[in-house]
Amino acid sequence: MRANRSITFKLVLIITVFSSLIFTATIGYFYHRSCGVLQRELEKNARNIVLASVNRVEMELSSIGKVAEGVVCSLETGNYHEESLNTLLKNTLGGNKEIYGVGSAFEPNEAAIEAVPVVPYFYRKNGRLISAAEEDFQFLTLDWYQIPKELGKRVWSEPYFDEGSGEMLMTSCSIPFYEGTGDHRHFRGVVVADVSLGWLTDIVASIKVLKTGYSFLLSRNGTIVTHPDTGMIMNETIFSLAESRNNPILRDIGRKMIHGDSGFIPYTDTRGIKSWMYYAPILSAGWTLAVVFPEAELFAEVRSLTMMVGVMGLVGIMLLAAAVALISRSITAPLHALADATEVIAAGDFDAELPQVRSRDEVGKLTRSFIAMTIALKEYIRNLTETTAAKERIESELKVATDIQASLLPRIFPAFPDRPEFDIFASMDPAKEVGGDFYDFFFIDDTNLCFLIADVADKGVPAALYMMVAKTLLKSEGQRLGEPDLILASVNNILAADNDSCMFTTVFCAILDTRTGDVRFSNAGHNPPLIIESSGIRYLTVKAGFVLGPMPDSDYETERLTLQPGDTLFLYTDGVTEAVNLSGELYGEPRLLTALQMSPKENLSEMIHSIRAQVTGHANGAPQSDDVTMVAVHYKGA
Repeated sequence: MRANRSITFKLVLIITVFSSLIFTATIGYFYHRSCGVLQRELEKNARNIVLASVNRVEMELSSIGKVAEGVVCSLETGNYHEESLNTLLKNTLGGNKEIYGVGSAFEPNEAAIEAVPVVPYFYRKNGRLISAAEEDFQFLTLDWYQIPKELGKRVWSEPYFDEGSGEMLMTSCSIPFYEGTGDHRHFRGVVVADVSLGWLTDIVASIKVLKTGYSFLLSRNGTIVTHPDTGMIMNETIFSLAESRNNPILRDIGRKMIHGDSGFIPYTDTRGIKSWMYYAPILSAGWTLAVVFPEAELFAEVRSLTMMVGVMGLVGIMLLAAAVALISRSITAPLHALADATEVIAAGDFDAELPQVRSRDEVGKLTRSFIAMTIALKEYIRNLTETTAAKERIESELKVATDIQASLLPRIFPAFPDRPEFDIFASMDPAKEVGGDFYDFFFIDDTNLCFLIADVADKGVPAALYMMVAKTLLKSEGQRLGEPDLILASVNNILAADNDSCMFTTVFCAILDTRTGDVRFSNAGHNPPLIIESSGIRYLTVKAGFVLGPMPDSDYETERLTLQPGDTLFLYTDGVTEAVNLSGELYGEPRLLTALQMSPKENLSEMIHSIRAQVTGHANGAPQSDDVTMVAVHYKGA
């Protein structure tokens, strides 16, 4: 059940995870694009709504401005006395219901001894037109009079509460009028038309945005003129709100508004609700109309649709996972049965019955393969058992051969404890179970010690057999002939007589006269030995000679040297100098020379073990490729 669950679980997990990732990425992309499209549509609609409302306000303000301009034109072209002027103002007010009051403020006559400002004014109250002219009304310093006088053009005042007449939120349109023409034209006064902003409040309030969206109006100084929160009207400016919140972004938005810019920007309203705002200027009055769209309501439909699609996708993924689980279980059920059977086989019961093959798909093919494998495995194990038995028998025989080979070489040191004239030590480490290197030493007579070292070509059993023959011959012929050149020549002829395999061996054979230190030696293709003298260590220059075995009647020459008391002769096989490390670098003759210079000189055992340790360290884990054999002879003197 564990294997079946494991495969099913992994398959369901992978498909579910990747399906979820793909679906999540798709939903995220859909939501992001939908929000972008909705935001662009909202900006377009907001622009249309605001501009339509701005146009309505502009038309109202423009019509009022034209009425005031008509009064200005009448005053500049006609000659009105007090009664006719009042009639003009009263008729103008009566014919324009959108105007709350109209009047004309005259510049005082500077030639008069006492210049008294005169302002004939009419306003509406309870459906009646009432005159409110005041001869001592000090208007000359008021904005609605001073600004158009200085600018020489029509000016809309900042909205204000008129406490004297209407006690309502109003604004005034002021237009200067003049007397004379050309160079004789001079300022005469200002026509003022007061307008209640109730109609403007109605226009702004009629702008419906989503469920809780709203609009508001700012004056040219940033004062809030209309707003759903009536407590802010004429009591707050957009800059005071920015200061109270410490919001530099809102302050920048306010600057753009009063400068006549327009835009669609993210905005956090006075309630802390994240929103979007579109604002545009009312150019004739210098005011700004803004519409606020709550972001939560703006994207509510998109979020709702995204959630619905997400739930549908989740249900789909769950159904897909269930389908994958069912299909995978139908596939893994026979695999589970096969796994149970193979566990029994793995335990060693090769006669366990495998499930029957009922299909021709991959599972059926796998079952047939397991059946064939079981049959082949039985045959293989039977053969392996036989091979293992044979190998163990061979290894046992090789172990015996190793012991026999080792017993043929002198292994007891000191070898001649009763002979103080010299000391000798040797070692041989085969690369395989048995090797082809060998050494030997024996007395020919009471004073002549024969010692030799040899290296048979190849390794393993053939080399070991050839080594035993060669060693036996060298010892027997050495004791019989007594001279190195004769010994090598005789053994060579014997080995060459029946050498169909063309095997050969290198030999360095020497005879030491223990009384005088004279050494007679002959070489058959072996490495030159080293001599350790009081003056230093050097390689002997010897004649190479031909190897033993391949060819009969080879000639060998005896050479001589004399060892002084304290001198040592060091013999070795090429397994020392040709030892390689993991990089394929040879140990080499220079390293051997240096190692001998640093090794103990008086104790031959320590000397040879030191050299062997340095060769092993050079190999650094690389397998031994050849037998390593060394012989050292130290002459002490008679």
